[in-house]
Amino acid sequence: MSNAVRIHHFAKSGHAHRALVFAKLAGIAHDAVPVDLAAGAHKSPEFLAMNPNGQVPVLEDGDVIVSDSNAILVYLARTYAPDWIPDTALGEAEVQRWLTLAAGEIAFGSCAARLITVFGAPLDADFAAATAEKAMQKLEQGLEGRDWLVGDRPTIADVAAYSYTAHAPEGNISLSPYPNIRAWLARFEALPGFEAMPATAVGLAAQQGDMT
Repeated sequence: MSNAVRIHHFAKSGHAHRALVFAKLAGIAHDAVPVDLAAGAHKSPEFLAMNPNGQVPVLEDGDVIVSDSNAILVYLARTYAPDWIPDTALGEAEVQRWLTLAAGEIAFGSCAARLITVFGAPLDADFAAATAEKAMQKLEQGLEGRDWLVGDRPTIADVAAYSYTAHAPEGNISLSPYPNIRAWLARFEALPGFEAMPATAVGLAAQQGDMT
């Protein structure tokens, strides 16, 4: 294993931000390797050899290659930052439930809504908004009376849910109805090592005060 893992990323990808912000929060030595999506670098033979899906992020750790942002979170936590993933079966099951939400309703909700406004993706805005609302409601309920999604400290569950939730206003998804989520975002952003994903002034985020 090398001393620093390599994270291939695109600056405005929430999926890539999960991997990068986790490495920073957990103090994992890493090199951030930008991938020029506009130039088609993600479709190059070299990149496709690492991830046949042609998507960021991709993690290199010596001879180990891991694609898929949630899989990268699990790998990094198990290998370098065990405090970020529970060591009990129930705790890990609870984390997995939120990883599933991140890969499901968050991806098809807030993420998709942002793809429409930031990148012009030809997706169904109404479906994305309705799906985002379902995810927001689950997060809001899950955070009732607690600081973090699982246990009494941040875990990779929080990391997986953060990026697209924080940037939901860019996709015209308001955070105003969700006080628990807004408080959780503030706690997450106050963690040592936190680094934000670059914002885009579109959707509700173009209006002052809704990128909470």
